[in-house]
Amino acid sequence: MATWPRRLLPLSASRLALLYGLLFAAGVAVLTASVYLLTERVLARDVDNVMDAEFDGLRDDYAAGGLAALDATLERRAGSWGRNGAVYLLIDAAHRRLAGNLTAWPFSGEPAGPRVEFAIVAHEVHGPALHPVRALLRPLDAGHQLLIGTDVTDRQHFLRSLRLAGAWSVALAALLAVALAWFAERHMSARVGALAASCRRVMEGDLARRLATDGSGDGFDRLATAVNQMLARIEHQTRAVKTTFDSAAHDLRAPLHRARMRLEALLATQAPDAARAGVDAALGDIDRVQRTLATLLQIAEAESGVAGANGEPLDLGALVADVVALYEPLAADRALAIEARCDAAWLRGTRQLLAQLVSNLIENGIKYVPRGGTLRVSTALEGGWVRLEVSDDGPGIAAGCRERALAPFGRLERDAAVPGSGLGLALVAAIAHLHGGQVELADAAAGGLAVRCTLPAAAPPAA
Repeated sequence: MATWPRRLLPLSASRLALLYGLLFAAGVAVLTASVYLLTERVLARDVDNVMDAEFDGLRDDYAAGGLAALDATLERRAGSWGRNGAVYLLIDAAHRRLAGNLTAWPFSGEPAGPRVEFAIVAHEVHGPALHPVRALLRPLDAGHQLLIGTDVTDRQHFLRSLRLAGAWSVALAALLAVALAWFAERHMSARVGALAASCRRVMEGDLARRLATDGSGDGFDRLATAVNQMLARIEHQTRAVKTTFDSAAHDLRAPLHRARMRLEALLATQAPDAARAGVDAALGDIDRVQRTLATLLQIAEAESGVAGANGEPLDLGALVADVVALYEPLAADRALAIEARCDAAWLRGTRQLLAQLVSNLIENGIKYVPRGGTLRVSTALEGGWVRLEVSDDGPGIAAGCRERALAPFGRLERDAAVPGSGLGLALVAAIAHLHGGQVELADAAAGGLAVRCTLPAAAPPAA
């Protein structure tokens, strides 16, 4: 028996919907019962007030004229049964009838209180009928009691109709609750099923799959939006990793193969000069492999977010000025000029990684800008953001190739002869993203390339 509810309601959504439905039906039942009890109490109080007022009037008649005056008043009212359902009975100490429209004492003994209820038989057109009566029984003096009552048949009919209407209301509320619970369960099950199916497609390898949203902004929509953002991030990182490793495997295969062939050739020759040249070339290839692997590790560390976990407040303008000073001799050797405008721009980050970001941008400019060109480096604080821009008057990058240039090993065909692995801008993008910023490639004012890094600013440390 313990498993029956679980078999009937296999889904938590079903149990929750049914619970809400039952609570709704119970609320309607409580409301209906409260209305019924309050209505019954109000009707009873109205009847009691009428009888209290009428008793006071009859007692005044008795006080003014004695039993004779009271008897005359009751005889005048004796015919009022068919008019307003009034019931009167005046009795002596032995419960014998003295006046009124009741023929006998309606009780087997003495009632416990002044408010009494009983039934009388009234003769109607269709025959005798039993009528409920609510009455007030109070003494007039030591030997006489007066009973004043009211036929409450209409009130009983009204309360019976009210009970029937309440029962129908509860039944309809319960039916509506069950229907709403069923529709809610179907809706929730459909949404959950769609989300689960999309998740299964993602687990099967469809990384482009996204959870459906209907624009309602409910909990399912907010959950689907958050999951979609997570899936987009996972897809981006997965594709980046795949591209990186595919490119790394392709890019490292040739230098490793050449190093192996040269070293094997050294084993077959005894010429010391040839051996030295071969070893130098092999070492150059191995150095290139090591630099590529080191850069890949830096990108992976930046993408993981671990490297930026312990950032510190620093002035990017001062950091850029230091890096520019280090590269000015190299730029001068290539007949290049570096123009720097390094305004104070505080942010929170890792000094080593940000220095690597600036170094990569300057190295790229020195590498690709022709002799006699100019590099322009600037930092500025704009609103809540730090702007770092490195522009040149070199060949630039076409708009259609800029996204690929920011990816690992995203080298252009025209630069195949230039030494490098195509990881410089990828590392810049990874470091910027680690610090909550972004990188944009655009056309420089001088016709070359402008690399703009936007990073969130921070307040300078207190003096």
